[in-house]
Formats: sequence, structure tokens, C-alpha cells
Amino acid sequence: MSTYFTDKSFKYMKALARHNERAWFNDHKADYEEHVRAPFQRLLTDLQPIVAEISEHYRSDPKPVGGSLFRIHRDTRFANDKTPYKTWQGARLLHARGRQVEAPLFYVQLQPGNCFIAAGLWHSPPDVQRRVRQFIVDNPAGWKTAAHAPAFRKRFDLDDSEMLVRVPKGYPDDFPYLDDLRRRNFVAERVIDDATMTGPRLRQTLATDLAALAPFVDYLCAALDLEF
Repeated sequence: MSTYFTDKSFKYMKALARHNERAWFNDHKADYEEHVRAPFQRLLTDLQPIVAEISEHYRSDPKPVGGSLFRIHRDTRFANDKTPYKTWQGARLLHARGRQVEAPLFYVQLQPGNCFIAAGLWHSPPDVQRRVRQFIVDNPAGWKTAAHAPAFRKRFDLDDSEMLVRVPKGYPDDFPYLDDLRRRNFVAERVIDDATMTGPRLRQTLATDLAALAPFVDYLCAALDLEF
């Protein structure tokens, strides 16, 4: 079994968090390429057949620019925090139409003590949130299977950040998943411990997670009239 990340990957990310400045990054760019970006690209390549088996409409793209890997550079134009680099490295597995329309995605993050896999819709526009809420109300049995099946909830958490204070108006008070209608983010996630991230079973662990997350993503695609 192949390994991708190592203790050197975490060591680099910790050092970047301490020395978050362009001069340091440029001096250590070779370490970033060797211990973070290159192994992540290799992982994305190895995930391609797994993703293709789950859905022909999703892509694991290892291209260095314009692929699945997020840039390590932060967009600081409108941020109070002007540090130039992220202290994590993330990758998204996008829907084929994900650059044209709002679509759920799969996400993998590398960060010391905060590695995880997630899937769903994050910071979607309000109209997309409304479409998902209405679809849940119209298709509650499917939502129960996709988001609340016991095996699914044992493995994944639903993101509870940024919840609305109250349920939007117009929905029945006796709806069984009323609390889910307060969500702004429709995301399921699972922590991956650092030992797994640097170990030989990472690819198989992600394969299991991606397959388990697929019905959740499929449901969200259906809510937005997207193929899965």
C-alpha cells in the first residue's frame, strides 16, 4: 500500500503557520512541493478510478493549476487577516458542471490535527439553500436515508455551524427534520486522524468515505437538478 503524506508534511505545515510570510515561503518552496503538493497530486491521481466508479460526473483532477487542489495562497483582498498563505492544504472533487453552476462537492483537507473529509454544499447562495430546503420538505424519506441513516450518522457529522436562528417561514411546524431547515451549509464531514493521513491505508480510507458520502451528495444533486 502506498503512503502519500509523512511527518515532514505536517512539519512543513506547522512551520508555515509560524512563518506565514512570503520570504519564508519562497525560501522553503521546495519543501512545499515535495512534502505537500506533489503527494496530494499523486493522491488525487490515485483517487480517479475510485471517483469514476462512484459517479461519472465527478472529477479528481491532479493538475497543478485549475485542478482539484486549492491554491495555498490566501485571497486577502477583503480579509482582515492579511497573512498570505493558508495553514492547510485542501482539495475538492468537483462535479463536471461545478464551475458553471452551484454543485455539491467532496473535499479533503491536510492540516496537523485538523485533517478531514467532507461533502456537500458550503456557503451556497440563499436561492440554492432555499431549493435544498424545499426539496427536503418534498422528499423527507430520501433525506432520512441520505442524511440520517444510523450507519451514516455513526460515521459522519452534519456541519452545525452558521445555523439560522429559526426555521424560515412557510414550512410545516410538524416536519420531522425541522432543524435541518435551519442549515446554511448542507455538509457531512468526518475527522481523519494524523496517523491515518500519513499511513498506508489513506487511499482505502478515503475510498470507503467517498462511497459512504455518495448517497448524501446524490440527494443534493437531485435537489439542484444535477446528474450524479
